[in-house]
Amino acid sequence: MALAELLVEDLRCIERSEVSLHPGLNLVSGSNGAGKTSLLEAIFLLGRGRSFRTRSSDRLIRQGCERLIAFGRTDRHSIGVEVVRGEGTSGGTTTRAKVDGSFTASLAELTQAYPVQVIDPDIQHLVEGGPTGRRRWFDWSVFHVEPSFGGYWARYARALRQRNAALRAGATCDALVAWDRELVAAGVPMAEARAAHYVALEPVWQTVQQQLLGFTIDATWSSGWERERGLAEVLQAAIDHDVSRGTTSVGPHRADLRLRVGHRAAREVLSRGQQKLLALSMVLAQLQLLQETLQIRPTLLIDDPAAELDNFRLLTLIERIRALETQLVVTTLAPDASLFGRPDRAFEVRQGRVQTL
Repeated sequence: MALAELLVEDLRCIERSEVSLHPGLNLVSGSNGAGKTSLLEAIFLLGRGRSFRTRSSDRLIRQGCERLIAFGRTDRHSIGVEVVRGEGTSGGTTTRAKVDGSFTASLAELTQAYPVQVIDPDIQHLVEGGPTGRRRWFDWSVFHVEPSFGGYWARYARALRQRNAALRAGATCDALVAWDRELVAAGVPMAEARAAHYVALEPVWQTVQQQLLGFTIDATWSSGWERERGLAEVLQAAIDHDVSRGTTSVGPHRADLRLRVGHRAAREVLSRGQQKLLALSMVLAQLQLLQETLQIRPTLLIDDPAAELDNFRLLTLIERIRALETQLVVTTLAPDASLFGRPDRAFEVRQGRVQTL
C-alpha cells in the first residue's frame, strides 16, 4: 500500500507541491523550518485525517488561506482530504475525505484505505502522556486486525457523545437507559477486540523492548472498567456520579495501556531517552505484528530519527526498521545522510517548495 503520488496545497508553508514517491526509501532534506515535517503531515493526513503534530487542524492551513488539500494515490486507492476553515462548530474547521471518489462516512475509514505510522522527536509522549495517545496508537492496529472494530468504535463514539450531552443537559437516570444499551452493545465487542489484540501484540513487543531498551517493563491493558463485572452493571453503578459530573466515567473510552517499572509508573522511573526507546518499541512491535499476521506494510514516516539516541541504540533502531521492508519517508538536515542506506528517491525542501534531486 505504498504511496505513489502526493499533491499538497496550502498546508502550513507549502503553497503547492506534487511529489512522486518510491515504494522504498525516500529521503527528504532541508533546513529547519523549510517544510520537511509539513510534507510528512500531509502524508499522515491521508491515512488519519489529522496531524501528528497538533490537535488543531486550523493550524495546518497556510496563513491567509481558507482551506488545504492533500491528495494521494496508492497502488489500491485514491485518497483526498480537505480541511476548510470557518465551517466547523464555533467557527472551527471541517475535515472531509474521499476514498476512490466517494466521501467517507467517518475519517476512521482512511485507516483502512492507507495505513501510515509516524516516528517523530516527541514520540516519548506515548509513555509520558495521558491514555488518549496510547488508545489512539493501539486502536490504529486493532482497526486492521479486526474488520468489525471500526463499526463498533464509531457506534460507541456516537452513543458516548449523546449520553454525555444528555448528562450535561441534566437528564434523569431513566432517560440514560437507551444510551447505556448502545454503549454496551458496541463497547463490549470493542473491548474484546482490543483485549485479543493485546494478547497477540505483547510477546512481539517484549522482544522489541529487550532489543532497544535492554530490559522489559510491566505492562497491563486496562479495558476502562473492571471486566469481572459487566459493562451494563458498572454503568448503572456509576450513574449518580456521572450525573453529578456531567460525563461518562467508565467504559472503553477510559481504556489504557498501563506502563510500570516495579510499583511505579514508567514515566516516573525511566529517563527521557528510555521513554523514547520504549515508545519506539511500541510502534515497531505494532508494525511487525501487522506485517507478520496480515502482510500489511504501512508507510512509515520518520522525522529526525537521530534525536536523543546514542549510536548503539540508533543502529539497533535502524536495523529493526529496515527489517520491516516498508515504504519509508525520512527527513534530514543533510541531503547526503545515509543512516538507512542509499535512498531510492531524494527530495529537497526549500521555503515550502519540494524538489526531486
